[in-house]
Amino acid sequence: SPVPFLERLAQAELDWSKVLVTLADERWVPADHPDSNAGLLRKHLFQGPAAAAGFVDLYSPASSTEEGMALTEARLRDALATPDVLVLGMGDDAHTASLFPGSPGLEEALDPASERLSFPGVAPSAPQTRITLSRAYLSRARQQILAIQGAGKRQVLETALAEGDELATPIKAFLREPLVVFWCP
Repeated sequence: SPVPFLERLAQAELDWSKVLVTLADERWVPADHPDSNAGLLRKHLFQGPAAAAGFVDLYSPASSTEEGMALTEARLRDALATPDVLVLGMGDDAHTASLFPGSPGLEEALDPASERLSFPGVAPSAPQTRITLSRAYLSRARQQILAIQGAGKRQVLETALAEGDELATPIKAFLREPLVVFWCP
């Protein structure tokens, strides 16, 4: 869970008025939905001084996911062409963001030369439509961090490093410099 990380980050002594935050992925639900990552940020990061940070929401209410994604891409292109810092997590299936093994369109979403910033996604365990930022966009970040916890995720990471291909273990697409891995038991 990113909650302890977000709450600790909210206490960082930064000029939060100069910080612009977005997500690597989001469920296609409004911020007040219990599954919203934006809602998680509002509850655990944007508190106290950190409430002065700007936010580029990936969710756009629209008549279709495609229309909403076009609105999201336009906002990202206008506000955040190159991210400074990227913080990724990883699932037990080696997914990161909403780049899940076996997802339709995964090959294009992982294409380092793709000009698209975002792609639709669906988690195998939950049928909600998601939006995920592309590898090409995420990889622009100057500082890239992978934060994982537990022996199981360490084993998944080691497998991806040793033998995984990007379509079977999407985290593999990010396992190169400048990525720094933080693991805790």
